[in-house]
Amino acid sequence: RLKRPPCARPALRPPPGWPPPSVGRGEERPSGGVLVGRMAVTPEYVNMLAAPTETFLCPMSANIYNIDFTAFKIRALDETQEFTLFEVRKDPSEEPPPSDDMDDSVRTIRYHFGPSFLEWPTIGTMLEFANGEYPLHNFRMIERHYYRDILIKSYDFSMPFVIPNTVNTWEVIYTMPEMDPEVKEGIVSCPWETRSDSFYFVNEQLVMHNKADYNYSDA
Repeated sequence: RLKRPPCARPALRPPPGWPPPSVGRGEERPSGGVLVGRMAVTPEYVNMLAAPTETFLCPMSANIYNIDFTAFKIRALDETQEFTLFEVRKDPSEEPPPSDDMDDSVRTIRYHFGPSFLEWPTIGTMLEFANGEYPLHNFRMIERHYYRDILIKSYDFSMPFVIPNTVNTWEVIYTMPEMDPEVKEGIVSCPWETRSDSFYFVNEQLVMHNKADYNYSDA
């Protein structure tokens, strides 16, 4: 019997309730939230997902609060030192937050970290963001990382309140999970097969959905 190459893309097992029966990109609710088919995209729903989503679960126009990510930094930490692994800052002359007429690729980023990234026990991130004229109540980020269709880590952070028309810094410390050696080997040997979905909620309503692809190989 033929064996598939070790890095061939496997068939993904669909997560519970996926795919939705009708709407692919989501449809807006009058209150600004999003429905997938007839099911609201809630924090509980995304925490059930067993694989990366095939599409974005909300349109860019769901960001009615004009949340704009302006800077991002990733650091590797241990007891005695830290190293900056990635840092980017948005050019002030760039356009405001994306709109629905822009390509979805603007919501996806690719990181090439190399295998040494997986040896760090703790990772720190700093996200700087601005918001518009409305306050953010219970601003919540759920981030789910997968190798193929295996959930390797899931994080859930919240900020109770954000004042309108402000620039804010959100610092998060991630404790890296222990991984099965075979999964770790696959992550290193199969570039871009590790993916993540980041979901942003305000008052339990999905307002942003971003994706990332990761390469942990030397190449």
